[in-house]
Amino acid sequence: MTTRRGIIIALGASVLVVPLRSFAQQKSKIWRIGFLGVASASMYTDYVDAFKAELRHLGYAEGKNIALEYRWAEDKYERLPELASELVRLKVDLIVTHATPATRAARNATAAIPIVMISIAEPVASGLVASLARPGGNVTGLGNLAAGVISKHVELLTQISPGNATLAVLQNPANPGATGPQSRELEAAARALGLRLQIFEVRSPNDFDAAFARIAAARTAGVLTITDALFLDQRYRIAELASKNRVPTVFSRSENVDAGALMSYGSSLIGQFRHAAIYVDKILKGAKPADLPVEEPTRLELVVNLKTAKALGITIPQSILVRADRVIE
Repeated sequence: MTTRRGIIIALGASVLVVPLRSFAQQKSKIWRIGFLGVASASMYTDYVDAFKAELRHLGYAEGKNIALEYRWAEDKYERLPELASELVRLKVDLIVTHATPATRAARNATAAIPIVMISIAEPVASGLVASLARPGGNVTGLGNLAAGVISKHVELLTQISPGNATLAVLQNPANPGATGPQSRELEAAARALGLRLQIFEVRSPNDFDAAFARIAAARTAGVLTITDALFLDQRYRIAELASKNRVPTVFSRSENVDAGALMSYGSSLIGQFRHAAIYVDKILKGAKPADLPVEEPTRLELVVNLKTAKALGITIPQSILVRADRVIE
């Protein structure tokens, strides 16, 4: 005969088992994270390593509780929509994107899967989020350029090439999300200083030789860029061509200066990839992208390559050197 006590014990056991089983299933779940990059896999090595290192710090490890699916556009932005669709078909739990074209492709491919974006110029103006404080939708993450960065690039070039009122601008028209907001700031800065801009468009690595030949012939004060991953991916080739044509260059990324460019002023991309892991952790633990504010860089770094300056026959003003966070000698 079943006693009332026996029934209570049985029910108690069943109540206890269910939560324990659910907890075990959650602990054993392997989250699938898609990564969509606009450039080559080799360009992303250090950035992905930083991203994974932070994930490990947060308790995630490949093969244990996360699996990463990579898709690289290899500087061919027209491939991004299909690559984004592939990740959606794999039913990943979350997609991490780098740069505006990749983020736009992912958002167009899914309105349900959370997206963590990295290094987006003007995410609101680009139409990717409703506002920085409350993004809305399924996209959140990290912006790229603080206001005034492009203006600072203009200022740096005019200081090292006084008297030359023409600046060369490299831009990739395949990335309108970055081109629009940055171009407007650049044009305003040039007008304020009475400078003239010459635009040189490059869509692929094959375009750089001709672009730098035209820049050298134009005898401009130097080259600055509308930020795009193509210029980071091709940083060694760009540095080689700039040196060959004796053209000073200013970039947003210090990696370009490490590769041989003259100067950079901007935020840390490795730091942004590392911080993206924190967004991933929050979302996997239940936070909604719509409620996670988009963060803009708060620390900007000035880096100067004196070896390149010497090779170009340029003297870097002391007013720049005393402000530099890092000087390559």
